[in-house]
Amino acid sequence: MNIASIDIGTNTVLLLIAEINGEKIVPLQNEYRMPRLGKGLTPGGNIREDRIEELLKILEEYSRHINKYNCQAVIVCATSAMRIASNSSEIIQKVYGQTGIKINVISGEEEARLSFLGAISAGQPNLPKMVIDVGGGSTEIIYGDNDEVFFSKSYRIGTVSLTEKFLKSNPPLTEELEEMNNYISLTFDELANIIKQPAEVIAVAGTPTSISCINQNLKEYNEEKVENSIVTSEEIEKLIKVMEGITSEEILNRFGNVVKGRNDVILSGACILHNLLRTCSFSEMTVSGKGIRYGAVADYIRKINK
Repeated sequence: MNIASIDIGTNTVLLLIAEINGEKIVPLQNEYRMPRLGKGLTPGGNIREDRIEELLKILEEYSRHINKYNCQAVIVCATSAMRIASNSSEIIQKVYGQTGIKINVISGEEEARLSFLGAISAGQPNLPKMVIDVGGGSTEIIYGDNDEVFFSKSYRIGTVSLTEKFLKSNPPLTEELEEMNNYISLTFDELANIIKQPAEVIAVAGTPTSISCINQNLKEYNEEKVENSIVTSEEIEKLIKVMEGITSEEILNRFGNVVKGRNDVILSGACILHNLLRTCSFSEMTVSGKGIRYGAVADYIRKINK
């Protein structure tokens, strides 16, 4: 059977169409678009009308892909932006009316659980894992092994929200960066006493995959080269130093399509990742593109096989 899974995030909307073969997920098509639903959004505020129109266009396109593959199930998870927006229910109705797609707004805890399910297939089977899912509006940290989750938390700190809150200048001022990094440190400080070694760090979502591409001098995304690639804390630190001194336009010119749509927020994402590795005393992370949309499919398989 074929199944579709859509992840509606603060910055990105991703589609996975996969064939289910027993417990195996065989990807048939992966798509991502960046409507940035969370642009200018604060808790209790409204997602802007132009962002909603962009979302509708994307979901109409995705609907055509879903029909082409004759998917028997469609899972749609919306995260941080839709969680905090006051006009979410209106958007859900509008999307369903225009596309027939039913959006499910999930909690931060559920987001973390699905991220973990998606990511654990990428790691070493015998080691506990710390999964980091850096989104546009929130960051999920999940620590556990294949049998049990020991710790899980959704932090309201993401690439778009941090950039809009702290980095007002382009390129950012030294004091803006200091203030942002202090805020990141305070947010994740508790993790130093929670995450235990030995463990493997798996980072999912667009920020780590883009950083892996930059690290490998890739100008276009290459899933084979990115999936399970290793990025060190030192490499992230070097990249941060480069990006701190140039504008978001120069970041795009320098690194190409792998940062397109997130060239103005990738610096804050890199700072989140670097801080987490440092706080928890890890020197490197494994990068995976298998986040929520893969986790949602894995969860669906578990349920139908029960």
